Amino acid sequence: MGIHQYIKSLSNLETLVRAPGIFKYQKHSVAEHSFKVTQIAQFLGDVEENSGQQVDWKSLYEKALNHDYNERFIGDIKTPVKYATPKLRAMLADVEDSLSENFVNNEIPSEFRPAYRRRLSEGKDDTLEGKILSVADKIDLLYESFGEIQKGNPEPTYEEIYKESLTTIVKFKKLASVQYFLHEVLPDLLKEKFTNQAKLEEITRRIIL
Repeated sequence: MGIHQYIKSLSNLETLVRAPGIFKYQKHSVAEHSFKVTQIAQFLGDVEENSGQQVDWKSLYEKALNHDYNERFIGDIKTPVKYATPKLRAMLADVEDSLSENFVNNEIPSEFRPAYRRRLSEGKDDTLEGKILSVADKIDLLYESFGEIQKGNPEPTYEEIYKESLTTIVKFKKLASVQYFLHEVLPDLLKEKFTNQAKLEEITRRIIL
């Protein structure tokens, strides 16, 4: 028992491929996703701070960096499956919580357990930092789906992922960081050259209006 097992387990996140079972030109691991989400959350936090909000940076970094660690226990389950019903989502959350608690109790030294229980708990809460995490997570997913669309991936799933990601982002449109993303970042993304550009632009307009 000891922190060795935790450090060793981080390598497992490098081998967990996101969006399993779907054809993709570029694979993304959970470890890569966690890094990108943390970087995106950091920028969104900057925007919020510049708009006058007080950001708890320790909480934001912990939430972003650890938000998918528990996937090492059950893998990355496709979003349509994970959210098929509230009951299924709750059941999966219970499994994650149980496995996470068992891991903390058995592998983390007692003096550090409270910190790791906090870090490995659900980070997408009603705090500013939890909302930023929710947005950052979907921004990275949106970029992953856009990357496949831009490469001409014929899988219709990526268009659905783009729609679902943007729809979730828009739900947080009261945040200054989301307004910045929608008006300053997203237009630049849509200026990229790709097949069916007009169609994706129209989908985007319908969602953000």
